[in-house]
Amino acid sequence: MPTYKAPVDDALFLLNDVFHFERYGNLPGFADASPDIVEAVLREAGKFSEEVVAPLNRIGDTEGCTRKADGSVATPTGFKDAYRQMVEGGWIGISVPAEFGGQGLPATMTSIVNEFLCSANVSFAMYPGLTQGAIAALLAHASPELQAKYLPKMTEGTWTGTMNLTEPHCGTDLGLLRTKAVKQADGSYKITGTKIFISAGEHDLAENIIHLVLARIEGAPAGTHGISLFIVPKIMVGDDGALGARNGVSCGSLEEKMGIHGNATCVMNYDGATGWLIGEENRGLNAMFVMMNEARLGVGIQGLALSEVAYQNAAIYAKERLQGRAISGVKYPDKPADPIVVHPDVRRALMTIRAINEGGRALVIWASLQGDVARRSGNDKERQSADDHMGLLTPVIKGVLTDLGFANTVMAQQVYGGHGYIAEQGMEQFVRDARIPMIYEGANGIQALDLVGRKICKDGGRALMAFLGEVGAYVKDKSANEKMKPYVTPLGVAAGHLQQASMWFMQNAMAKPDNAGAGAYDYMHMFGLVALGYMWARIAEAALPKADRDATMKNKLITGRFFMERMLPETAAHLARIQAGADSMMAMADDAF
Repeated sequence: MPTYKAPVDDALFLLNDVFHFERYGNLPGFADASPDIVEAVLREAGKFSEEVVAPLNRIGDTEGCTRKADGSVATPTGFKDAYRQMVEGGWIGISVPAEFGGQGLPATMTSIVNEFLCSANVSFAMYPGLTQGAIAALLAHASPELQAKYLPKMTEGTWTGTMNLTEPHCGTDLGLLRTKAVKQADGSYKITGTKIFISAGEHDLAENIIHLVLARIEGAPAGTHGISLFIVPKIMVGDDGALGARNGVSCGSLEEKMGIHGNATCVMNYDGATGWLIGEENRGLNAMFVMMNEARLGVGIQGLALSEVAYQNAAIYAKERLQGRAISGVKYPDKPADPIVVHPDVRRALMTIRAINEGGRALVIWASLQGDVARRSGNDKERQSADDHMGLLTPVIKGVLTDLGFANTVMAQQVYGGHGYIAEQGMEQFVRDARIPMIYEGANGIQALDLVGRKICKDGGRALMAFLGEVGAYVKDKSANEKMKPYVTPLGVAAGHLQQASMWFMQNAMAKPDNAGAGAYDYMHMFGLVALGYMWARIAEAALPKADRDATMKNKLITGRFFMERMLPETAAHLARIQAGADSMMAMADDAF
């Protein structure tokens, strides 16, 4: 059976030494997040994840969810009790404003806690995770009346939330959706239609489920400009907050899936269900994008989290498994064979995963801090800059960390050899679970197109220029430090590749858009490597003063050097593929495939 240890110390190092959490003390909620409070919260979250949630991971995978004859869904054994403990601990509302029952702490802390939960049991973590996304959308766009009615119960976890976008005939192209909304005399709407792939759509963890549903109001324009967002409770809620009759929404079936068996992925039927408009008519995508961006960051965290737990177990196995002798000579003469951790190829796998995990954790925390600035700062310029940053990095975090997260679980499985293929070890579940984050909340090819087609050119390229400017200034500033040269010199080269690729798109994509589509995926991964490289340079800067007396910091420098030498140079290959253009990719006739 696999084990898990939450990387609390690494998260604290990043918060305190790399990103200087105390510098954000002027923002609302940060003053309450003193160093001792932050450490206490993260250590308790780690303990909860390790002791309560992780032991249910294998159970959730083998049992799955069960749909009963009445349409209700039972979650796996132990999930209800674990969720009850989560509610009692107040974990869902860590970052929700106090007026709705939350603790008002920085959203950065929620991101870190969610990594721990997803490593422990990603299927379980999805239930509260979706609720947090729904809360974010309601905070941003719902009327004060709807907020007062729904947010307190969702914050405490008594009610959970979902997002309902996809329909049987449309996924990414939401302009094709058919779910309709008919306005009633009392201002409510009757919602009719079918949604598919709805995570946590029906379950037995909470007394009510609050669905956020995209639908088209009768007479609304075709396409995405005619979509509205509605709040549709499973059970009707009275003006006094009391639960009433069952609404016209039900689970039609449960999807049989490759992984995340412990989460109920539902076909949801809306048969004249009563709903209320969130925000303005025909502006539903605008409102839903708040939840989608929250979800995309959360899905990136899932990729990181599964990579982390897979790494931890592969590292343990590599130190215990005896097989052959080191090619450079016997390392453990007292044993009948050396542990496989002595072999360079095993170390290649472990170092690759470790470099992505530690750099990826820094990238998530950096982006989360910018999200806190965007939501909480009273300075318009700071908010705009932080919002630019989040918009630019969200598709990178989602696309790159989930692609690499899956690749890393496969590498970790490979360390086990044949044992990695056996369910008892748990590695094959990590591989199966890690495959879905690459697909949902916008498949990664869509994330790449969003980055190239929208984000890098938005507002005249303001966000991209700010990112490249920040990295360039950092490289220039630190280049005089001999000890930093192994980190900033390769970073400068890689950032130059990213700049060249960006210019190539500007010169070659307007006249021939297929060039952008053909190079988008490579560009996303190039951007991810540069962002991770920047994180590793900053980690190295923080680790250098402590490395002589602290083995953990020394190992940080070694891992960072491995990333710079063995991984960051891949930006050159990405650049070559981008500059090759679309000709060979698009030359073959459709019917030749």
